[in-house]
Amino acid sequence: MKREDIDRINFLAKKQREVGLDEEEKAEQARLRREYIDSVIGNLKAQLGDPPRRGN
Repeated sequence: MKREDIDRINFLAKKQREVGLDEEEKAEQARLRREYIDSVIGNLKAQLGDPPRRGN
């Protein structure tokens, strides 16, 4: 995720606390947060590798 996307997430979070967001900004915030979470999960999986599978 690019630094400007993270900065935008932080800007929207601050604006939400201070004055609120319009519907377009709420949708943008949700999209950016999902992208951030997906990025973190992807990075974590890449670092940990695939876990060993259990035999049943």
